Amino acid sequence: MPLRLTTYGRSEDIPSLPGKNVFHSTELFRVLEQTDAYRPLLAVAYDGDEPVGKLLCIVRRKSRWLRISYKTFSYGTGEYFGIRWKPEEVFGEILTYLTRYYGGYSWMVEFRNLEDALFGYRYFRQNGYFPIRWLRVRNSLHHPRIDKWMSQSRRRQIQQGLANGAVMEEVESEADIRSLFTMLDHYYSSKLHHYFPDVGFFLSLLTESSGDKEVGKVFAVRYKGRVIGGSVCLFSNGNAYLLFSGGLRKSFPKLYPGVLAVWKAMLYARDHGYEHFEFMDAGLPFRKLGYRDFILRFGGKQLGSRRWFRISWNWLNRLLIRMYV
Repeated sequence: MPLRLTTYGRSEDIPSLPGKNVFHSTELFRVLEQTDAYRPLLAVAYDGDEPVGKLLCIVRRKSRWLRISYKTFSYGTGEYFGIRWKPEEVFGEILTYLTRYYGGYSWMVEFRNLEDALFGYRYFRQNGYFPIRWLRVRNSLHHPRIDKWMSQSRRRQIQQGLANGAVMEEVESEADIRSLFTMLDHYYSSKLHHYFPDVGFFLSLLTESSGDKEVGKVFAVRYKGRVIGGSVCLFSNGNAYLLFSGGLRKSFPKLYPGVLAVWKAMLYARDHGYEHFEFMDAGLPFRKLGYRDFILRFGGKQLGSRRWFRISWNWLNRLLIRMYV
């Protein structure tokens, strides 16, 4: 019996599905559904009536120079179940469908944050994608002292920031979410290669994490009641993933708000039994990169990976495929 693919564009239509990967979950779908300029689509593969795989795609709308463009991306290559079908075969069917669906709609389709850099290689190539080497940084939280491999300068900054009056805390209220959003929105506005979501993302994340299943968590750094730093994490399969972080380091240089925002998230992950803490975007493998140097000082291990891209301009996509053979 061939696979049957069904796509869901509204959370209320999604049936109960197996799986533990938050990046392809109904919970994250609902968060994205409440975020302005984001449109999620969940593709589910069925063998008869049994779900054997699912993949959550995100379409982001961006307005620039009176023009609207769309970019589609996915965190990972989906989640797969059952024993009759090989995961890569199911992924190949989903990928082919989504590539046709978004091929002329989005100027780019991207698959990022891959757990296995080789998974689906054949099917990515068949569908006209090209790979670019990317890096990941992962910290182990198994050791009782998670600062064991941290640089001396990073430890000193944490101690000085706390000694100078900075306070780290979990964000629990809508008012605090909005204060943190204002600060982070200002922080990310100067970073051209990053796109910061609407405040609805953070408010919905707070709602979705109020039940038994912890989808994500928001943390803040305060000084005299003012939010000066913060971070946002998602949790999946026993690991914590840093989605956003930042701080007003120029305004409060002796408090190290960006450092404390990450440190608070790491402490929370360790205290709640998560095994690893991952920085989701360590960047391209350039010899020198400021952000990667910043996160490596927390003591993590640098891992090689790749991202897959497909561009809607066929001539350029063909050229990039030849470049990255």
